[in-house]
Amino acid sequence: MFRTRATALASFAAVGVFLLSACSGSDATDAGASASAAGELSFQNGTAQQNNAPAQTGDLAPDAAPAVAAKKPVARKWVQLSAGRAGQLDPVVVNGAGFTLYRFDKDTADPSKSNCSGACATTWPPYLVARGGKVFLDGIDKSSIGFIERDGAFQVTVGGWPVYLFNKDTKAGDTNGQGVGGTWFGVQPDGEKAGGGQSGAGVDPDPKASPASSATFFQNPNFGDPSQGVAGPGCRNVSFSGSLRASGGLKIWDGPNCTGNAKVVNGNVQDLSAIGFGKVRSVRFFG
Repeated sequence: MFRTRATALASFAAVGVFLLSACSGSDATDAGASASAAGELSFQNGTAQQNNAPAQTGDLAPDAAPAVAAKKPVARKWVQLSAGRAGQLDPVVVNGAGFTLYRFDKDTADPSKSNCSGACATTWPPYLVARGGKVFLDGIDKSSIGFIERDGAFQVTVGGWPVYLFNKDTKAGDTNGQGVGGTWFGVQPDGEKAGGGQSGAGVDPDPKASPASSATFFQNPNFGDPSQGVAGPGCRNVSFSGSLRASGGLKIWDGPNCTGNAKVVNGNVQDLSAIGFGKVRSVRFFG
C-alpha cells in the first residue's frame, strides 16, 4: 500500500512539473522562441529538391505564393533559405520558390521583434514555418537563422531580423519591394540590407543594356491606381507621381518635353519620392 501511495505522489509531482514548464514557456521571448523552434524544427543542408521534399508543399504550395499568402497567414511544412540573386540584388535571400525575402527597418533584430501586423502584414506576409516543419539551408549559415513565435507557428529571422514576402512580387526573382517607403529592403544572408539599402532605381545603369519601349505609370506609390500606359519611342509628356513599372531602362524628367531635372531608371520604381521625384512630367524611351 505504501509503495502504491508513493508511486501516486511521484506521478502527481511529475504532472505538476510538466504543467509549470508549459506555463513558463507560453510567454516566449525571441530567444525562447528560437530555442523552442530548434527543438521542433529539423534543419537540412541543400535545397528542398535535393532533399526530396514533396512537390506542391512548403514554399511550393499554391497558398504560399505572396499574393495568396497575403489573404491568410500560411505556415509552411518546409521553408528553403537560399543565398541567391534577384534582379539587381546580389546577394539576397530567396525562398524555395525563388521569391525575395525582405526585412523592415521598423522591426528590431536584438531582440528579434516584428512591428508589422494588420494591414502591414497583408502587404508583407510574414514568412512562417509550421511547428514540426523543416528548414533547408542552401548556402546560408545556420547561425544566421532564428525564429519568433507568430500565428501559432514560427516566423523566420535572418541575422535577427524577421523576414517577409511582398504581395506585389508575382514571380520568382521579382524585387518590387526593394526600397518601398525607404524602410523595406531585401535581406542578405547575414541580415544586412541587400543592394546597400538602395531602392531598385538607386543606381543609374546604362539603359541601352535593357531598353524599355513602354511603361505603366501610377498616381500612387506601390503601384496604386489610377494608372496610365505610355509607349515610345522618343520623348513623351506625362503627368504622374507615385510609381512606375517598366521592363527596362528609360529616363524621366520633372519638366515637360524632356527638360529639367532627369534620372535614368531601370525597371520598376515603387516610390518616386524616394528618388527625389514628386512628379514626373516627361519620359524618354530608349527602345
